Parts: sequence; C-alpha cells; structure tokens
Amino acid sequence: MQQREPIQGSVERTLLHCWVTHMGTRDEDVVRRAQEGDRAAVDTLLRRHYDTIRAVVHRIVINSHDAEDATQMALIAIARGINSFDGRSSLTTWMYRIATNAAIDEVRRIRRRPLPTDDDIALNKSTTDSSEATITQMTVVRALRELPDEFRTALVLRHVADLEYEDIAAIQNVPVGTVRSRLSRAREQMARLLTDTDPSEQSGNESHLGNRQTQHSEDQQ
Repeated sequence: MQQREPIQGSVERTLLHCWVTHMGTRDEDVVRRAQEGDRAAVDTLLRRHYDTIRAVVHRIVINSHDAEDATQMALIAIARGINSFDGRSSLTTWMYRIATNAAIDEVRRIRRRPLPTDDDIALNKSTTDSSEATITQMTVVRALRELPDEFRTALVLRHVADLEYEDIAAIQNVPVGTVRSRLSRAREQMARLLTDTDPSEQSGNESHLGNRQTQHSEDQQ
C-alpha cells in the first residue's frame, strides 16, 4: 500500500514566518485571505485548529497509525475546500464536520481490513508501562471502541472538541434531541464498560477523552 506522507511533511514544514504573519488575526479575516488565495492564511487556519482536529480524529478512529492518516486527509480536505466555506455555520463546526467524516471513512476502511489496535499490541508486550495513568487511558480507549460510531462521535465532539449540542447536531445531521440522547446513552455505556472492567478506574474517566473536558450544566438536564 502506498505510504501517505506524515502530517509533519505536509503542514508542519510550511514556513513559520507565514504563520506568524497572521498571529492574532481573527479566524474570519484569515478565512477571507485564504479564500483570496493566500496560502499562508490556509496554513494559519490548519495550525490553529490542528490539535483539536487531531484529537477528535484519534478518539473516533482509536488506532493511532490510521488516525494520523485520517488527520492528514481531513487537513487536506479543509485546505482544498476552504473556498466552499460560506459562513452559514461556524468555522469550527465546518472543520470538525470534515474531520469527523474523514475519521468515519477511516473506521470503515479499517473494518474492511482488520488490524490489531495499538492497545492490543501494547497489552501483549512482555514489558509494558504499568503506570496507573497508562492503564486507565488504555481502559478508556477500549471502552470507546465498544461504543457505536454515532455515540462515540457525539461523545468526542462534546468532550474533546467542546462543541455545543447545536454544533454536534449540525455535524451529525440530526436533531438536537438526538444528540442529547446519544450523549446520555454513550455515557451510560461508558460507565458500564468501565465498571465491568474495573470499578476503581471509572472515576475521572472523562479526563482521558481528550484535551478539553468542560462539562456544561445542560449535560445533566
């Protein structure tokens, strides 16, 4: 299979001074410049949102090697499609929709060619990092993998991307009520899976979902 160039070779090797040029500029202004053909503006957008896009893709795809492929494909799609962004949704909603689609496409490809996941490989090694944090992280990854795609995606968009229900609904193309239902059922399944694995590891499991864990009051409604 043809090797895809890693993300570091496509986005991270762009000229740093091009990114610095747009530091402190609003996304809306950077988008306008990007749509006018300013390549440095495109690079700025990708850099600004890279960490969250990558985190979202990784938590949906699970397997890190395939997730890196999907991350690069998402960034390429964003760069190529920037002229189609019309502002009817927020920029982040538009970007995360592309990232989510890239991740789901990758999951479908993985299912057509089953491969062992990273945590399976790690657990089968004779020498593994047995620290509590690592074990808990791997337990959460296993639990996430057991969720239906639509539940896992909603959970990731909420806790990793820190999106509001309306934004998640737009990305998943479902009513807000469906998002609430998916999140509720996803949390119930995660709690059950983590409890079945080890009750001591359930506490604080959401802290291992990603880089943003803001819990809004409406989550409990």
